[in-house]
Amino acid sequence: MFQRVIICTDFSDGIYRLANCVPSLAAGGAKQIIFLHVIPLSDEREIPRPNPEKMQAARDRLSVALENVPNGVDVKVVVESGKPSDHIVSTAKAHNADLIVLGMPSRNLLAEKLFGSTTMNLCQRMAIPVMTLRPQLVSTYTVEELDLRCRHLFRYLLLPYDGSAPSQYLLQQVKHYAQQPDSSLECCFLFWVVDPSGRSSAVLKESRAKEAEAKLAEAKADLEKLGLRVETEVRMGDPILEVLKAAEVHDISAIASSSGSLGKLIEWSVPSFTGEILRRSWHPVIYFPPTRG
Repeated sequence: MFQRVIICTDFSDGIYRLANCVPSLAAGGAKQIIFLHVIPLSDEREIPRPNPEKMQAARDRLSVALENVPNGVDVKVVVESGKPSDHIVSTAKAHNADLIVLGMPSRNLLAEKLFGSTTMNLCQRMAIPVMTLRPQLVSTYTVEELDLRCRHLFRYLLLPYDGSAPSQYLLQQVKHYAQQPDSSLECCFLFWVVDPSGRSSAVLKESRAKEAEAKLAEAKADLEKLGLRVETEVRMGDPILEVLKAAEVHDISAIASSSGSLGKLIEWSVPSFTGEILRRSWHPVIYFPPTRG
């Protein structure tokens, strides 16, 4: 599904362990894999300078990625000094990456605004998809478990869909990447949650559910043209909670989402659906950024 992947780690997130799983990442469709570590410049000196010893230690720590590389796959280890988000953006551009993978600590919106978040900052800046993994989980997998997870990172995607412009854009993006050579995507779960809050009558809620089913049928047919297996469901409830529950019940690989309001000022009063999924999901999340104007 994704062929040119940059895997970012700060060594406290467990993401560096993916360096042991290069063959499985390649089996999932990756043709170029770059492991990136950025060392923040020390502010203890008058003129901040890179630390050669730390940079070499980081290269050595990630060098296992270079030991068992399948034919036809290009693997690099890149270590930089400076601001992580800046180097991630520049590295992605330099290598024409089509996916960024990094850790996403569990954090609420207030803490994120107060202390910052490299992941959320990148989601706002990147023009390519960003996949987040929960460090607490990645750190606890055995190598065998992690290897299997890497092999099937993109096999079965949950797609929250409500007919809105962001969800239609998400569908188009998934279709685009599903048509890439050696795509590992096999199945999509189109999931529409009808929010029952408000004063709508039971008849109106039922009507909205039937309308959702009809639109899901159209989206399903669109995806099935690509040879994908597609499942659909309409459910009543809180959209965020129901999506998280569905991710637990269905054997999905990741949740995919898009948003036009992620990280914007409006999130203070109306948190975006995608932002909350990124903050709260224990499943991997693939964020597809909207087209930049």
